[in-house]
Order: sequence, then structure tokens, then C-alpha cells
Amino acid sequence: MDMFAILATVLSPKILGTIFLCTLYGSFVGAMPGLTATMAVALLVPFTWFMDPVQAAAAIVATTTTAIFAGDISGAILKIPGTPASAAYVEDSYRLSQSGKSRSTLFAALFASVCGGVIGVLILALATPLLANLSRSFSSDEVFWLATLGLSCAVLVGGPSVPRNFASLLIGLAIATIGIDVAVGHPRFTFGNLELYDGVSFIPAMIGMFALSELLRNAALGHQTKLVKLTVEPLGEALATATRRFGQLWKNVLRSASGGTVIGALPGAGADVAAWIAYAVSRRFSRNPEAYGKGHLEGIVDGGAANNAAVAGAWTPALVFGIPGDSVTAIAIGVLMMKGLTPGPDIFNSDATLVYTIFGAFLMANILMLFAGGLVVTLATQVLRVPRAILMPLILLLAMIGGFAITGSTLAIWIILALGLLASAMLWAKIPLAPAILGIVLGRIVEDNFMVSMMKARGDLTQFFARDTAAVLGALTLIIWALLLYRALRSFLDATTPHK
Repeated sequence: MDMFAILATVLSPKILGTIFLCTLYGSFVGAMPGLTATMAVALLVPFTWFMDPVQAAAAIVATTTTAIFAGDISGAILKIPGTPASAAYVEDSYRLSQSGKSRSTLFAALFASVCGGVIGVLILALATPLLANLSRSFSSDEVFWLATLGLSCAVLVGGPSVPRNFASLLIGLAIATIGIDVAVGHPRFTFGNLELYDGVSFIPAMIGMFALSELLRNAALGHQTKLVKLTVEPLGEALATATRRFGQLWKNVLRSASGGTVIGALPGAGADVAAWIAYAVSRRFSRNPEAYGKGHLEGIVDGGAANNAAVAGAWTPALVFGIPGDSVTAIAIGVLMMKGLTPGPDIFNSDATLVYTIFGAFLMANILMLFAGGLVVTLATQVLRVPRAILMPLILLLAMIGGFAITGSTLAIWIILALGLLASAMLWAKIPLAPAILGIVLGRIVEDNFMVSMMKARGDLTQFFARDTAAVLGALTLIIWALLLYRALRSFLDATTPHK
């Protein structure tokens, strides 16, 4: 591996120019409600026909990195997370924004994302062989426990009421069962609609549950939202506040970025699981755990650092095994194969320079994201000055267009409408939305790997603990379940015990 050749390639005007343009593109697309990192990369694919492999990979990683961060912007301003990972801390960022701290919150999130991404790339560059070997040892047992651990964390951090958190999670898991049964190949809950055979697409589901429910809530408030104008901090004050607060949380960034990188490198995990687990760990070790979900910056910094570190980590299974960790890396694999490269176990032998050049592109993308993201934060917060009566119909239109564009089907619009009404009913019943969203994302992963493991073990549940790594992950999951049951029992006893 020639380090000078890698540096020369990454720092060439062509690659730097591509990265800079794609950071701007990813930032603006990710900041738009209803438009996600996956959609940004999908729209970029036709342009990669005219690029060499390194330039095409650089364009994809730069777009993904900045779009993942930019998803925080719509979450903070409009309570519509642009990416699944942003859903973990959307309540905190939105409440801080509502209190007039939108810019300082987003700048702190930007600093965390940049540092998390840089740490993630450095860890990967130094420890890729080790992480590759760890990922290679994973079977369906470990993937099942990891996904279940993510679901358990969603219930743990979803809100003070454990029964309501479980209800939300079960609603999400029920939606995830729509489609073909992996075990017997029979359609479930499709009502004869062939488009539902692949299940409910996550992007329309998230748009409906977060965007449409928020629009309906604002409509129900009526006159209270017609001329709402929220304050925005001056730019200099926001930067100073964000820098000071971020400096106080540097230990959180190191912890979450390191954990996010490892989680992102595991097949079937990715930024979503990394953000949820980092948020749960942050709350567990925080001095103010009761402030989470009420507008607390600590969870935002932890989640932002973890999900951007996981973006880099997700490329490990994609490059080493040819197994996409998420939809973005699935597109990336297709682009690389289109260029005559086959991701797999031999890529570090045949194309090691390309792999480390991609890591170099990740590093430059995160550095340049500091400027592109800052520009988008400065411009996007002006949205707060628009009256809600004007803004909300525009957001509804954009959300519908985004849902249709990602699937190319009118079914997406019906999914948005149906799940938007469902989410409104959940909010009315004080049931949190975040566990349901994660249930939709991870439900199929949990089911598929559970059925595979059960068929291998012929119904013997003890085989889920037969492997060392699976036993550790299973024990952690069961400990969290025990904590949840204890918390639920204590709440029940407090509610039923008469107070003097």
C-alpha cells in the first residue's frame, strides 16, 4: 500500500472538487424534510457513470456523510428527522429549537458529527482487519441479539412509561410483519396488493409517522400556530455557545464515536442502531438522566457522534464481504461492481489502495462538512421565521413528493396517510413514536435471523447462547429487559400505593 499515492489521489483537484460539491449537495438534500441520504445517493448514481471508481466512491461517501448530519436539521426545526438515526434524539433537538437554541444545538451536533466521523475513519484505517475478522464470525444468533438489543434500548429511552413504550414497539413490529413470511414464503397482511410483498417501505413510514402527525397536530392547535415566530440566536453567539458546550462533552464524543464505529462495522447494524445504543448509554451514565427527551444536548452530541462514526463503519461489511450494511452501501456496491470491482474478502489483497483511498475520502468529507454543514445550518434556521400556516402545507407537499420519489409508487402516499393518522392517535394516547419507528426498521432483521437460528437449532432456544459473542449480547439484552420490568413494576406500585 503506497500512502503517498493515496494522499496524492485524495488531495487531487478532481477528488477534492467532487467531495466539496457533494458535501454541499448532501447537506441541502438531507436538510429537506422527506428527502434522505438514501435518496440523495440514489439521485447521484447516474452521474457516477462518468466517474472513475475512486471519484464515484468519494462522491457517495461525501454525500452520505453530510446527508446523515443534515437530517438533524429538519428534526430540530420541524420535528421531522431526515434520517432514521436522527429519530433517537429528535425530541431533544426539537425542544431546544423551540426554546430559541436552534443554531447552537445544530452547531454542536455538527461538531459532534465531524469528530465522530473523523474518529470512525481513523479507527477503521488502523483496525480494519480486526473488525473484518469480528464481523466474519457473526452468525444469525449474534445479529438477532444485536437487533433485539437495539429494540430494547428504544423501549429504555422511549419515555417514562414502560407499558406505553412497549405498546409503541409492538405497533412497529406489527407493521414490520407485513410482506412475505421468510419461513414459509406466504404473504401476510398484504390484502392482495403485490406492492406490499416486500413490506412497508421505511421512508414513507417515517414521513407519515413523524411529518404528517406533526402537521395534523399543528392543524389541531389552530390559531395557536398561525403566526408563530421563534427566535434564532445571532450567529456569533450560537457558535460560541456550541463550542463551549461541545468542549464540555468531549468524553461523550470519544465514547460514542468509538462504539458507533464498532456497531456500524457489524453486518445488519449501522447508524440507526448505533445512535439508539449511544443515546441509551449516554442517558445511563449522565448526571441528569431525567432531562433526556426534554431538550438535553448531551444525548444529541452522543447520538450525532455515533451515527456519523457508524456511517464509516458500515463500509466494512460492504467492502470486505460484499454485504451491504444499509441501503446506501447497497447502492455503493452496485456502483463499484458497475466499475468492474467486486467487493469481497479479497478486496484488501487486490484493491487495498482503493479501500484506503475511500477512507481518505471519508476523512476529507468530514472535514469539508464542517464548512458545508455550517452554511446549511445558517440558512436552514431562517425557516423558523416563516409562519407555520405557510410552512406546513409546503412541508406536506415536499414530504409526499419525497415518499413517492423514493419508491416510485402511489402506495407510498397511502402509507404516509395511514401511518400519519396512526401516529396522531398514538400521540393523543401519549404513546411515543420512536420505538415504533425502530420496530419497523429492525423488525424484519429480528424475525429473519430468529427464524434462521431456530431452523439451524431445530427449535432449541439454548443455542442462542451457545456462541460466546451471542451469549454476551443475549445477557446484555436480558439485563435491559429485567431493568424495564423492574421500572414498570415500581411505577405500578407507586401508582397503586395510597399516599398519605
